[in-house]
Amino acid sequence: MEIKGYNMPEDLYYHEENTWVRIENDGTCTIGMDDFYQKQAGDTTYVDLPFEGDTITQGETCGKIQSSKWVGKFVAPISGEIIAVNHELENDCRLINKDPYGAGWIIKVKPSNLEEELKKLAHGPEALQKFIDDHIAKAQKGG
Repeated sequence: MEIKGYNMPEDLYYHEENTWVRIENDGTCTIGMDDFYQKQAGDTTYVDLPFEGDTITQGETCGKIQSSKWVGKFVAPISGEIIAVNHELENDCRLINKDPYGAGWIIKVKPSNLEEELKKLAHGPEALQKFIDDHIAKAQKGG
């Protein structure tokens, strides 16, 4: 779904730090950066990826993403064990800009507390409208 020029697929869950979660058919989760992030940050120039086998916790920084405008943090939207890292980003980190919800995914996770943690994420048309409105207001204030 498009909201104010931002592509925000309705089937995903969004963390306030601009990461998204897709629940796969096998119960694992794919995670990346959302369209709002990539449009605000500009071209991604470097990604400091976490490692397969690492355990992440919802809300904690687990990597860094550098763009033409700034260095930002990659925040875990859910907790769990990292089961895959998108090594294609090491060759072309602009995949995050070109296809943030497809080829630009960052990690895949075996979640440890998914049901509870999804309640803390934005999901569905009304929540996503508020999510984008809040992010635009924050960006306009320089935050």
